[in-house]
Formats: sequence, C-alpha cells, structure tokens
Amino acid sequence: MELAHSLLLNEEAYNQLGEVQKAEFIFDWLRYLEKLLLATSRSDVREKQKTLVEQLLSLLNSSPGPPTRKLLAKNLAILYSIGDTFSVYETIDKCNDLIRSKDDSPSYLPTKLAAVVCLGSLYKKLGRILGNTFTDTVGNILKAMKSAESQGRYEIMLSLQNILSGLGAAATPCHRDVYKAARSCLTDRSMAVRCAAAKCLLELQNEAIFMWSTDLDSVATLCFKSFEGSNYDVRISVSKLLGTVLAKAIISKHPGAAASRQSVRRVSLEEVLELLGTGFLRGSSGFLRASGDMLKGTSSVSRDVRVGVTQAYVVFVSTLGGAWLEKNFAAFLSHTLSLVSQSHPKATQTQIDAVCSRRCVSFILRATVGGLLGEKAQIAAAKDICQAIWKLKKVTDAVMSDGNLETRLGSADVAASQHMLVCALQELGNLIHSLGTTAAPLLQDSRAGILDNVTSVTLHPSISVRLAAAWCLHCIAVALPAYLTPLLDRCLERLTVLKSSPEAVTGFSFAVAALLGAVKHCPLGIPHGKGKIIMTLAEDLLCSAAQNSRLSAQRTQAGWLLIAALMTLAIKSFVSHCGDLLTEEVIQHLLPPLPCAVDLLTLLSSILKTYGSPLKTPSVVYRQRLYESLILLPPETYEGYLCAVLRELAADLTAPDIQVAASTFLLPRLCHQDDLLILSPLLQDTDHRFIEEQLLLGNGIACGSLEYDPYSIYEKDVEGDSVPKPLPPTLSVISSAVKLFGVVCAHVGEAQRLLILERLLDSIKHTKGARQQVVQLHVVSSVSSFLKYVAGSKGHLGPEEMRRPVLALVMGALESPSPLLRCAAAEAWARLAQVVDDGAFTAALAQVSFDKLKSARDAVTRTGHSLALGSLYRYLGGISSSQHLNSCVGILYTLSQDSTSPDVQTWALHSLSLIIDSAGPLYYTHAEPTLSLIIMLLLNVPPTHAEVHQSLGRCLNALITTLGPELQGNSTSVSTLRTSCLLGCAVMQDNPDCLVQAQAISCLQQLHMFAPRHVNLSSLVSCLCVNLCSPYLLLRRAVLACLRQLVQREAAEVSEHAVMLAKDSREELTPVLFSVLLRSSIFFLSDANIREVGLEGALLTLLDQETDGRLCHDIKETLNHMLTSMAMDKLSFWLKLCKDVLAASADFTTVTCVDTMQEEEGDKGDDASVLTIRNDGRPHPFTNPRWATRVFAAECVCRIINQCENAHSAHFDIALAQEMKKRDSRNDFLVLHLADLIRMAFMAATDHSDQLRLSGLETLLVVIRRFAAIPEPEFPGHVILEQYQANVGAALRPAFTSETPPDVTAKACQVCSAWIASGVVSDLNDLRRVHQLLVASLTKIQVGKEALSHLYNESASTMEILAVLKAWAEVYIIAVERHKNHKQPLKTTCSEESVGNGSTSSDGLLDLVHADLGTLSRLWLAALQDFALLTLPSEFASQLPVEGGAFYTAETSENAKSHYYNSWAFILHATALWLTSTGFVVADPDEGAPNLSRPVTPTSMCQGSSSGAPVKSPEDVYTERFHLILGISVEFLCSLRSDATMESITACLHALQALLDVPWPRSKIGSDQDLGVELLNVLHRVILTRESPSIQLASLEVVRQVICAAQEHVKEKRRSAEVDDGAAEKETLPEFGEGKDTGGLVPGKSLVFATLELCVCILVRQLPELNPKLTGSPGIKATKPQMLSEDGSRLVSAALVILSELPAVCSPEGSTSILPTILYLTIGVLRETAVKLPGGQLSSTVAASLQALKGILSSPMARAEKSHTAWTDLLRSALTTVLDCWDPDYFFLVAGTHQELDEVSLLTAITVFTLSTSPEVTTIPCLQKRCIEKFKATLEIKDPMVQIKTYQLLLSIFQYPNPAVSYPYIYSLVASIVEKLQEIDKRKPEDTTELQIFQEGIKVLEALVAIAEEQHRSQLVACLLPILISFLLDENALGSATSIMRNLHDFALQNLMQIGPQYSSVFKSVMASSPALKARLEAAIKGNQESVKLKIPTSKHTKNSGKNSSIQLKTNFL
Repeated sequence: MELAHSLLLNEEAYNQLGEVQKAEFIFDWLRYLEKLLLATSRSDVREKQKTLVEQLLSLLNSSPGPPTRKLLAKNLAILYSIGDTFSVYETIDKCNDLIRSKDDSPSYLPTKLAAVVCLGSLYKKLGRILGNTFTDTVGNILKAMKSAESQGRYEIMLSLQNILSGLGAAATPCHRDVYKAARSCLTDRSMAVRCAAAKCLLELQNEAIFMWSTDLDSVATLCFKSFEGSNYDVRISVSKLLGTVLAKAIISKHPGAAASRQSVRRVSLEEVLELLGTGFLRGSSGFLRASGDMLKGTSSVSRDVRVGVTQAYVVFVSTLGGAWLEKNFAAFLSHTLSLVSQSHPKATQTQIDAVCSRRCVSFILRATVGGLLGEKAQIAAAKDICQAIWKLKKVTDAVMSDGNLETRLGSADVAASQHMLVCALQELGNLIHSLGTTAAPLLQDSRAGILDNVTSVTLHPSISVRLAAAWCLHCIAVALPAYLTPLLDRCLERLTVLKSSPEAVTGFSFAVAALLGAVKHCPLGIPHGKGKIIMTLAEDLLCSAAQNSRLSAQRTQAGWLLIAALMTLAIKSFVSHCGDLLTEEVIQHLLPPLPCAVDLLTLLSSILKTYGSPLKTPSVVYRQRLYESLILLPPETYEGYLCAVLRELAADLTAPDIQVAASTFLLPRLCHQDDLLILSPLLQDTDHRFIEEQLLLGNGIACGSLEYDPYSIYEKDVEGDSVPKPLPPTLSVISSAVKLFGVVCAHVGEAQRLLILERLLDSIKHTKGARQQVVQLHVVSSVSSFLKYVAGSKGHLGPEEMRRPVLALVMGALESPSPLLRCAAAEAWARLAQVVDDGAFTAALAQVSFDKLKSARDAVTRTGHSLALGSLYRYLGGISSSQHLNSCVGILYTLSQDSTSPDVQTWALHSLSLIIDSAGPLYYTHAEPTLSLIIMLLLNVPPTHAEVHQSLGRCLNALITTLGPELQGNSTSVSTLRTSCLLGCAVMQDNPDCLVQAQAISCLQQLHMFAPRHVNLSSLVSCLCVNLCSPYLLLRRAVLACLRQLVQREAAEVSEHAVMLAKDSREELTPVLFSVLLRSSIFFLSDANIREVGLEGALLTLLDQETDGRLCHDIKETLNHMLTSMAMDKLSFWLKLCKDVLAASADFTTVTCVDTMQEEEGDKGDDASVLTIRNDGRPHPFTNPRWATRVFAAECVCRIINQCENAHSAHFDIALAQEMKKRDSRNDFLVLHLADLIRMAFMAATDHSDQLRLSGLETLLVVIRRFAAIPEPEFPGHVILEQYQANVGAALRPAFTSETPPDVTAKACQVCSAWIASGVVSDLNDLRRVHQLLVASLTKIQVGKEALSHLYNESASTMEILAVLKAWAEVYIIAVERHKNHKQPLKTTCSEESVGNGSTSSDGLLDLVHADLGTLSRLWLAALQDFALLTLPSEFASQLPVEGGAFYTAETSENAKSHYYNSWAFILHATALWLTSTGFVVADPDEGAPNLSRPVTPTSMCQGSSSGAPVKSPEDVYTERFHLILGISVEFLCSLRSDATMESITACLHALQALLDVPWPRSKIGSDQDLGVELLNVLHRVILTRESPSIQLASLEVVRQVICAAQEHVKEKRRSAEVDDGAAEKETLPEFGEGKDTGGLVPGKSLVFATLELCVCILVRQLPELNPKLTGSPGIKATKPQMLSEDGSRLVSAALVILSELPAVCSPEGSTSILPTILYLTIGVLRETAVKLPGGQLSSTVAASLQALKGILSSPMARAEKSHTAWTDLLRSALTTVLDCWDPDYFFLVAGTHQELDEVSLLTAITVFTLSTSPEVTTIPCLQKRCIEKFKATLEIKDPMVQIKTYQLLLSIFQYPNPAVSYPYIYSLVASIVEKLQEIDKRKPEDTTELQIFQEGIKVLEALVAIAEEQHRSQLVACLLPILISFLLDENALGSATSIMRNLHDFALQNLMQIGPQYSSVFKSVMASSPALKARLEAAIKGNQESVKLKIPTSKHTKNSGKNSSIQLKTNFL
C-alpha cells in the first residue's frame, strides 16, 4: 500500500494487482491524494495537473464503487480549486457526455454515477467560477433522472444539493426545475432517495423564496405525503426540511433589500401552526380534498405521518430558538394542546388514537420546553401550563355542575378536554421534575397556584386525567421533597372527607399511591407514622365498600391500591418490593389464598360466558396479576397447581384476544441483544424513542399508557423520569403468560411437558392466516422463554422425544416471514443446543441449516438459517471444530455476496460476525480472505443499502477484536491486515449512514486499544468532534465511548487536536461541524466555541443538553479523565470553565462575592453586603446551564483541589507561588485563584437547588481545610483566608433558615465547625457570626427528636441533631486543644499585644463554648447512650427501649444508625474532654442549662430522673459514664470495620487519653486488672491492623496511661498496707504488684505481659534485628546502626518510656522476671540506633533508651530486699553487654567489619550505669577497669566534640558523692587531663570548639579542687594556677590577639579572680615561688583593668552559650 502514497497514480504497481486489490489501491491513493493536495504548493500542483486530471478522469471509466467515486470527485474539485481552472470545462463536458450516454447496462452504471458525483463536487467547490455552464449541466442531470433507477436518483439528488450549495443565488434560473424533480423524489419508493431529496430541498430553500412563501402549502402537503410509509431516516430528514421551511416563513417576514423580495407573502404564526396541525390531524389528504372516508370519519391518519409531523414541530421551534419560544409560548402551548382537543375528534376518536396523539403532543412539549428553555423560562412556561390547566378545569366544572340535562350532554366536552389536561399535567410534572429544587419559587408563588390546580383536577370525571394529576404530584414530590408530606396529608384529608364521591375516592387514592411511589426517590423520607395512617384508611375503605353499592368498586380498588403502594399488597407488590421481609415463614402465610386464586383462574371462562363482556377486561387483569405473582414466588410453593396453571397458560397463548401479531413487545427480550441490530433501527435507542415506539407496535395496537394499569403509578421508574407506560392488559397478560410458561413448564413432570409441547405444536397447524401468525408468535415466545429458563437454571430438556416438538416449533419459526420471529428462533436454536448439550445433536442442528442453505432460494429461509448457524455455538463456549468453521465460512461468504438480496447479505454478514466471535483464535487462518471480502463489499455495496454496511461494520469489529494485540506486530502479513482494517474504517467513516459511522468509530476505538501507534489520532479526533452532536443517539454514544477511552491515555493530545481542528475547520466542515442537524434540543457548538472553551467546554455544553443517562455518564467520565491528567497544566482554564458554568445561572439573580477589602472598609457586621449583582456585558460561553451541570462543575472544583494536593507545594503556599509566577508567568498555582474558589463555592452554596447547595458547601469545606493554615505574607500573623470571612458567613447563613432541608443544614454545621476550628478568625467578635448559627441550631434541637420538622422521616431529625452535636464537639475539642497549647508557652512568651487584646486569647473560644457546655454535655451523653444501644448485637434487641432513644425512634433505628456512625467519635472525644475538665465529678450536667424546655434524659442514666426509680448515687453516675465511654471505645476498637475512618479511630484513642488524664477513671482501670488487660489487648490489635504512625502513637499513649494507673494502684495499696500494719513486722507485709511472691506472669491475665507483647510488637516492627528468631542468634547480632524515620523514632521512644515504667507495677519477684527482657530491648535499641551524628548529638532513640535505662536502673526494686541480689547480677550483665557491644574486637569477630562507633552514646550509657545503680554493680574491679579504659581511650580521640562530651561526663562522675565510685576514675584519668591542658601553651586553640575543650577541662579540675581533701587541695591548685596563667595575654598581645585567644584570656582571668580569694594561702605561695607567673598575671591584670569590668558579662555569656546546647541532653539522664 505504500506504493499508493504518491501525487500521481503509480500505474505500474496498479497494473500488477488483481481486481479486488486494484479497488483497494485506488481508494488508498485517493485518500492520500486528498491530504497531499492540501499540503502541496500551488506551483507543484499545476506542474502535474494535466497528468493528474487525466488519471482521475480515466478512473471514471473503471467502474468506481460509491466511496471511491465520492473521493474521486472530491479530489478533482480540490485539484481545480488549487491549480488552474482552464481545463475544468472539458472535465464538465466529459462528465455530461458520460451521463448522456445511451449505455444502460449495469456495468456502465458506476461510471455514470461517478460522473454525476463529480459534477456535484466541482460545482460545490468552484461555484460561480463555472459561470453559465450550470444550466446545461442541471438540465442534463434532470433529463438523466427520468430514466434513472433508485441509485441514480439518489446520487442525482445529492449532486443537485451540492450544485445548489456551490452556486447560491446564481442558480435561481434552475430553482423551479430542481424543485419539480425533487418533489417527485420526495415520495419515491426508495427511502434513501427520499432522504436525498429532502437534503436537496433543504439546500434549495436557502435561496428559493417561493418554497417558504407562495408554495408553502404545497411544500407542507408534499412533506406529509413523504412521511407516509417512511422509515426513521426519512422522518428525520423530511421533518428537518419541513420545520426549517416553516421557520424560515416566519423569520423572513421583513422584506429584504432585493426588489424580488417585496412580493413575498407574509405568513403568520397562526397560519404556520394551522398548516402543521393539518398534517397532524388530517395527514397528507390535504385541506379540502378530504376523501369520502375522511368525511365519514372512518379513516385515521397513519401513525408515521403523525410521528413525522411531530418531529417537524420540534425542528420548527428549535430552529426559531429558545428566545422565540419564550416569547410565543402561550400561543404555541394552546395550539399544541388543541391537537388533542374536542375540535379535532380525528386525533382521539379511539382510545388507541388518543394515546398515540397524546404521546406526540407530550413529545413536542418535552423536546421544546425541556430542551430549549433555561430554568427561568421553564418556570414561566410552567405558570402558562398551569393557567391552561385552570381554564380547562373551569370548562369541566361548568359542564359537571350544570343541572340542565340538555347542556349536561355536552359532556363530550369533558371527554375531549381530558386529553388536553393529560398532556398539560404530564408536561407540568416533567418540567418540575427536571427543575428539581430550583422550582421552589414557582410553588411558593401563590398567584400561580400550582398545587391547588393540580390537586383539584384529581376530581376530574376522566380516569386518565385523575391519573395524570396523581403523576404530576409524584413529580412535584420527587423534585421538592419538602412538599411530599404536606401533599400526602392534604390528599389523605380529602380522601377521608370526600369518601362518598367515587371520583374523589379513586382520584385521591391515585394521588396517595403516586406520592408513596415518590418516597423512594426522596432520601429524607416521610414520617414513619404516615404508613399507619394510610393502612388504617385503606382498611376503612375496604370495610365500608360493601355499605354502598355505588361506591363499592371504587372503594375496594382504592383500598387495595393504597395497601399495594404502601408495600411498594396484592401479593405481587409485596413480593417484588419487600424481598428482605420474605422469609420462609412469611411465604407460608401468603400461600393459603393461592389454591383459591388458581381455582378462580380455571373457572374464569365459564363465568365470562354467564356474565358476558362487562367482566372481560377485569378477567384479563386478574389473569395478569396472578401470573405476575406466580412468576415472583418460588415454583415449589405452588407445586400442586402447576398442571392446572400450565393448562390455563396454554389456553391463553393459543386462543388470544389479540388479532394482530404484536411481535415487537414480546420478542425483543427473547432475542439476543446483538441480533436485534439487524432488525429495524426502531428497536435501537434513538432520541425519538418515545414517539417512534408506536410505529413498532403496528397500527392495530395501542402504545402503553397509565390508564391501562393504575397500579404502575407507584412502581419503580422503568425508563428515566417519564410517565410509566404499561401496555394494555390484553398485551401484558400474554407477556406475563409467556414468562410464566417458561417457569412452570420447566417444573412439571416430563410426560406433562411433552403433552403440552405437542398441543402447542398442533395449535399452530390448526389455525390459518393472520390468526396462525399470532398463535405461532405466542407459542414460539413461550418455548423460547422455557428454553431460556431451563438454560439459566442449569436444567435439562428431558428425554429425546422431547426434542422433536421443540425442534419443529423452532424450525417453523426460523422460516417465518417475520424477521423478529426468525431472530427469536435463532436464539431458541442456540438455547436448545445449550440445554441438550450433546455434540452429535449440535452437529445435526448445524447440518440441518447447511442443507437448507444449500437448497433454499427464498430470502426468508436463507436469512433465518444463516443466523441459526451464527448463533448455534453462542452458549457452548465457542467453536472448536475447524471443519465446521470452514463449512460455515464457505456458505456465509457465498451468501454475503448475493447482491440481488441485501437482506440475505445483511443476515449472512451478521452471522459471520458471530462466527468470528465464537471461533476466537481458530479464526486466524480466515482473517485475510474475510478482510478482503469486507473491503470489497464496503467499496461496492451501494450506500442506499445501509443495513449491509452496518453488518460489514460488525464483521470488521469482530475481526479486530479477534486479532487483538497481534495487530501491533511488524510482519508483512500483520501489516497488510492492519492496513486493510484502517482502510475499512476509512470507508465506513465516509458512509452517509450514521450507524455505519458509529461502527467505524467503534472499530477505530478497538484498533487504538490494540495498536495505538498506527491510528491517526488527529483524524480520529476530528471525526469524533464532527459527530459530537449528531442527531443519532447511537452515533453520539459511540463518539463518547471512544473519547472516554482516548482521554484515559492521551487527554492532552486529544484536547489539542480538537482545538486545532476548530481553528483549521475548512468551509465544507463548518456547516456540519458542531451544529446539530436535528435534536430534541438543538444547540450549536460552533467551532468558535470550541476555540474558546476547548473540547472540555464543548463536552460540558453537551452534558447540559443530553438526556440519555448512559451518554451523560460517559461525558462525565471523559471530563473526569481529562481533568485528572490536565488540570495541573491548564489550571486557569479548568477553573474558568467551572466558574463560567456556575456563574452562568443568569436565570436567577446571580450573586458573586465582592472584593472583601471594600467590605471591610464599609459595614463590617453585615454579611449581606457581600452580595452584588454580576453584569459584565460580555456574552457567556454557557447559557443557562441546568442545575445538574452546575453540580458537576462544583464537584470538578473539589477534584481540582484534590489533584493539586499531590502536585507542587506552591499550590498551597502563596509566597512561593507569587515568586514562581514572577519567575515565569506561565506558572500557575491554585492559591492564586483562591478568590475564585471562594466565589464559586459561595455561588453554589447560595443557589436555589439543594443538590447544588450541598456541592457548594462541600467545596467550601474543602477550601477551608486546604487553605486555613496558609499565612498572608503582607500581613504577618494573619492567614489568607481571613479576608473572606464575610463571604463564608454569607454562604452559611441561608443553610440555617427554617425551610432548609436537614441534609443541607447538617452539611453547613460541618462547614461551621471546620471554619471555627481552622483558627482563621482570631477575633472573637468576628467569630461570633458563625458561632451564632451553631447556637441557634443548638436551641432548635434541644427539645429532642419531637422538636424538628414533621416534613421528613424521623431519621432526618436524627441526622440534623447529630450533625449539630458533632459540630459543637469538634469546636469544643479544638478549643480545649488550643487552650492547652497556649497555656504552656504563655508563661515565657507573653507579649504585651496579646495581653492587651483580650478577645484573641486562646481561652476566648473556650469561653464561647462554655456558655452552652451544660446543655451540650447532657446532649452528648444522651447521643452516646443512643449509640451504645444501637450498636448492641441483634440478640439484645428485646432489651432496647420501646420508644427509641433520646434522638431516634424505635421504628427508624435502622436508618438512624448510619447518622450515629458518622458522628459518635467526635462526640465521644468531646464528652471525655468535658468529663476530664470536671475531674469526672460533676453529677449533673444540667448545671449550666436551666433553660431547657424538656430535659432529654437518656433512658438508663437517671440524672434527676422524674420517674419513680431511685436516684443514683454520684459514684454510680460516674461509673456508668466511665463504662459508657470505655465500652463504646473498646467495642469499636476491638472489631475495626474496613470502612472505619482514621478520624474515628484517632478521636476514640484521644477520648481514652482524656479519660485517663484524671485520677478517678485511672483508679477504676488500675483497680480492675482484667479491664486493663482487655484494653491493652484491643490496643495491640489496633497497632497490628493499622499502619498509621499517628494511630500507633496515640495507642501507645493510652498504654502508658494504663501502666501509670496500675502503678498508682500498686503504690496506693502499699501505702495503705504500711499505714494499716504500722506496728507489724515488715516481713509479714503481703506482696503487692504483679508476680506476687513467685514472680510468675500469666499470659491473658497479666497487665505487664500484655504490655510487653505490645511493646515488642512496636520495637520489632521498627528494628527487626531485635528479634533473636529473625537474626538467628540468641545475643544481639552486630549490624550497622541505623537512623529510623521520624515516625519510627517517635514510636520506639514511646515504647521505651512504657518499658521503663513496668518494674514499678511488679512485685520484687515479678520485676526480676521481666528485667532481662526490658534490659535486652532497651540496650538493643541503643545498640541498633547509636549512629554518629555531627556535633556529638545523640539520636532521639538513643536519648530515649538512655532515659529508659536511667528509669530502670534507679527503680526502687533494685534496692528492695527480695530482689536486690538478682537485680545486681542482671545489671552487671547488662553493663557487660553494653561494653561488649562497643568492643572493636568483638565486632570484628561477629560481623567481620570494623564498626563506626558512636563513643558518646557508649560513654553516656556507662555514666548512666555508674551514677544510677548502687555502687556494688559498677565497682567490681573487672567492670570498673573496662569502663575507665573506655574513658581513657576516648580522651585520646581527636574529635573535639567527643572530647567535650567526655569532659562533661567525667565531671558528673567525679562529683559522685560515693568515693568508691568516683575515686578510681579520678586516680586513673586526672593525670592525662592535666597533661592535655598543659599542652595549651604550645598549641593555641583555633576555634570555639577547641576553646570549649579547654574550658570544660578547667571545669573538671576546678571540681576536683572542690571535692579534694584538705591536705591534697594545695597540690591541685598548684597544678591549676600555672595552666590558667598560661592562658593570659599582656596588654600588647591583647590588642593583636584573635577573638578566640581573647575569650580564653577572659575566661582564665575570671577564674583566677575567683580562685585567688578562695584559696589565698596556696595562691600566694605559688606566686611567690614563681616570679615569672606573677609578672605575667600582673601584666594581664593591668592591661585588662578597664576591659575586665566590661567583659565579665560577655565572657559569662560566651561560656554559657557553648555549654547550653551540649549539656542539656546529658542532664536529662544523669
């Protein structure tokens, strides 16, 4: 194929190919040429133009197929438009000659057609350049048309369309001729020709004024004729023509500039509507030429005309646009409703006609009002509709109330106005439903009186109207849940009052049922008691039914309807809606009526004979109800009646009431979804499904309508939001019978089954004609249903003789003239093979089809059996025999090339696609020939046979799926396959049929998945954009499914291609590009729009207009993927998009936030001042988006914020963001858009739509959480959110009004608490705005569950109460935290500012909460009590209080649970904090709240209980509270659900911490060891199951507190024992603490053991080397020390703290048992983490282990008599271990490496041992010697920081009071210290560290002087003085000395000044003996006389600064 890629045709390569390849080669070359010509320079093109024209023209004679001729023509036109035009006339002449040719042979036809197409293309591209040649050309073409067949007529019409398009007004001379020709084609027998003619006329009307003036009537009549017998495509095209022409007639009222326009006939709106009305009511029979039939009133308009006209109405209004409709709505509405009024009895003469006409009118209204108007205009339209309802109702009332019998007879008026009312009510319902809560102002408008009007129509004499009114109320309730309960109350009240009016009884019972049906759509529900009221009323109606014969039927029906709706009874309703109540026991209760019901069923026919027709309909309804109930019940429950039921079913199926075979309602669900595609496109989803459905059913059958089954009014919505559409009972009974037959037949005995199947087979044979078709349809449906059921339940057909009747039935159906029946039969064929499941039988079935296909010549048999072949292996796991595959493929190849019958081709190709799917990899060998066949057919089948192309598309798709990832390969064969696939897709993309284009897109989507590199993304995206707004739903779905896949990988590329395409869109694309041809709602996505808002904006616009759920889901998914991958790079763009959508609700006064700076200057206290109207004049990219789109935009904003969280930190750092923006202006960060984020959240939160308010509040919450902590660089001490506090207040305030629904208030409470807790606002006065809202809510909920609104279910009140309590809890928790944090540093850093401004103090927030704390604490305790009750296991249900809890009722406890789960944790934490603050000893939390209207007393906490129960002692109250908090916590933590949030776990642990902060609860835990152990085990489990460090740390903190509690308890017991036994002997004291006197710890019972387990778990997780099992050696294995992460260090430190506390909980014996473990772990941590850090610091874990060591070593147990010896031994071993660990030789032996030792850690550990243990541990010579050696060695280390640390540690040892410990060190080490200090004279210190070494050394010597005995002191001073004097400088040296030397000089001098007076005698004698020293000292003093005075303070300072940092750590452990 590469050879085809050149400017000129490569004729050499071309001639070497076979026929099929030639066609492919040419097509590929032409595709390439089109792109190449546009990219080649003009001069290059001209150079080769002559040859190229010759080549192209020569192709005309090579019989090009349809796609090739189209491309050929396009290239010729492009060539002439770029190159020279002088030879164009020759080309035109040549084409005309070809057309004139007399050769009529089929082989010459493609050449003629190609010439026709070329002419069209040339004129379209070159237009007026071609001068006057067009008259001849048009004449020639029109002449040719007279003798042309359908393909010719089709191409000629399209060519004329192109000629007209190119010439514009210049073609006027030919307009009449073209018009005449197109008129005849518009009623052509070929549907494709009709479509082409409609397109041609649509082009013509642009310039031909007569079409929409003088000839308007005839154009309309012509279109009506064209609708007769039309298909869907024709109706789309012709309605577009008719609607456009009529719209043009109205728009062009004003005469234009041209004189010719002066004569244009003015046409009024009334005339145009009259014209359309005529078509709707009289069809194409014209105005006055009504036939005799028409005058007699016997014929009715054919449905297809009526449906076509309906679509034309929609196009007409859509073309005029939303603004026009808004202006003229009243006139339009009255006309539309009049179509079904009494003045036109034709449209409603039969029930069937009336239902169909009503559907059409509803469609017109829905598509125009619902699709074109914005929300504000829709509200106005709803008022107009309501007005119309009121007028119609007045007419009815007048007729009904008139006593005069004469006028009463005018009740025909009533009958006729009923249809208008039904349409008006349904549209009103739909309108309000789509507006949702934005319709609130409409219902609050008393002048409109919507509710009164709709409720009053409920009494209308017509049942249809009553039902429509009930449905309208249903829609109102779903849209505005706040109205549900009031409407229900109102209807129940009317029903009770008007019990004696039959209309009222039925009307209001319908209304109640419909409202009950709405409950499931309203999450907030209705009060629980309503159900009881309705049940009582229903019982009352049923009981009183017999009292009044006039009302008995109505009352009975109403009573059961209410009960049925209430079960959302009749058994059927109960079984289908209350599945969870359907236990075995309940089913047994349901069974007693069944036998009677079946008996009645068998007697029905005899009853009917006796009573005649009045009972006919009720008997049918009875059958249907019973059948439906039986379908729902398990067949075992009615086993005894199976045969009786089966007989009745057979009778129903074979003796039907229906005389017409209504296959379309029965069969589609019995066919395979894939097979339905080959049938009428009507079976597929379209935008016009609502009206097109009636054409499916055929003329004799009614569409579904509500009056056929009033019970459906409360059913779950079947499709979308439209009115339920139950079919007439005669149809639905067959549907139910078919379904039930499948179930029953599978459960009867085999003999019965065989008998019944044979009886069914006979019944078909014994009927004739149309009746036979009906019986066959029913029987085959039943058998299919039976096979499907058996296959689904994995059953078997039975013995072999059972196969014969089934086979005969299915075979008969495979050859039925009904295509749908053949389809169902093919599915049954496959099911039969599946059920029998026998290879031989399957092969025999295949053979039957092979034989039939070989012999049969009729299309019916060939189509049926070819599909049977394709379906056969569908349920058998695919084809496994290659021989069978070869046979199938051979036969289907042949059939698919049978060009005489497109039907056979379609079915054969579809079957081939199924075979490809079933064969899988086995098909590889056939891939190449199949592809060649597909391409050949694609290139040759005429475009008029769209169904063949659709099947070819399915084949190609199946083939691509089968080849799969193989398509990525590089081999020649794969490359050829891939090129062919792409070529096939290209041909299909150019096909005029939308469904074929959809196939092309889905094929390219598959290719893109398997071989992305080979799909041209740019052209694919352009194809997708062009079809984004196709009038065909399936094409739009394909486009979005593809887009959704593309953006998952390449979002940015897709977006760029779309924008590029919009910029480059050439003129031929523009008309199609993004303009919608016809849609129920027309909107234009102009390329300009895409340029401005990108593909993303276009998709948002589309989302706003789309009504198809699946499509909307795909659009959202696509946008989400785009947002995820691109929001960071195009942040401003995405935020602007969302902002435009949110700000575009210009319907209501849009509020935006004002710049808050100006607000602050003005009135600070008033939030309302931040609202201002936006009006900035520029046009909006989004006009009036619906609330659902705005909700999606708000969700996108939250998503964008979350995306930024994982991106650059500058998104949440304004200083950094501004700096980076300065550096590069392309940088963009979220924080720079904060004002917009707040504005968007504000706009959403204050909207009329509740859903949008929820989204807005969620956005606000996200903004507060993410931005609260960001400081404002310009105002230090402030945060950036502070300036928006007025906006936040204004956004929250509306959510707390009385009419706000509880879910919005609950969300707003969450935002309030987040705002207060965020700390953004520090000024209490400002904070009060938001705080006040919470205070108001608290007052509202204090009355408890009875207080709140009765509009919703009680659980909604629970939700609101708990949301308020949770919000307060969060605020209280944060207030306490801040107070704590503030208290600690406040002492040291208390600036005057913070003291001066009292209102900002941390206590301020706590004070705010304090006022309500009394009330809150009681409510919190009550809520926790409720939660504790609700979480009890189900076996304790009987113990729950009957009336429910404080905030929930017993009936709604299940619904309430989720609300408690959301809020309990914070309430628990807050309660614990409150109890802590009171020290746990406030008996009554009512103290602070005397103003409660009704105390909410939790049932079992009798605080001040008014009941007669005894008042509990305070101690009992505390205990109960303690156990409540502890119980809830332990219950939650011990079985953490997977959905438990981190916040809940953390809050729970913090609550436990707060609880154990206070002595009283600690004493409870300490004294109850089992409780402590249980708590520790639960915490251990938490640590094991939750990886979060914060949770583990919080758990460890609780463990520490439990251990402290135990310690306190042990201490207390020891103390009291000592006091009690003061006189007794010490020895007799019992042992307290764990381990008693044996030292044994019992796992499971021991607190210490549980703690050890937990600590080991933490330590080993962080340091696996501590586990001997892991390291494989009993001792500590030497590995390289490691630094832990910050979290790891914190955890290890916390565990060590706990370990060090353990000995204190044990008895002396117990402590001895655990000491080895504790020491092992502590020293292990020290060893594993002793990393050398700069500056001689210790790592936090080492510091912690040293601290723990100190705690352990200084434990009283080490000195206790009973444990002293054991401890001493163990501590010596520990010290040895420490020394060994740092022994280089030891290291080398164990690890084989020399280790980096941290000497400071080692020495500190030795020092801790030395100072903290009793002397006998460390003074044994061997240990003491090793320790001293370590110090000696360390003093020799060069590292100055190590030396400093060593001196500091030695100082502490030297000062140890026990000489046995300190003296050996002094003797061994002093000499070397003195030596080092004496070196100083020679080696001057160079930096501060060296200076510090000398200073520390001197300090050691000074300390020695202090502790030395008197006789030795003089020697020491004598050593010290020369060293100090040697540091001094004389006055000359002082001037030039470095600062280090000067500091040393000052330090020495100062020390000398101190020592001199202290030891004066020694001082004097040294001075006397050494004159040199004396002289040096005097010189220094003299030179320094002045400066000493000044410098003493500074030198002191210097000394301290060096010491401070390094000594601090040390003093922690020593």
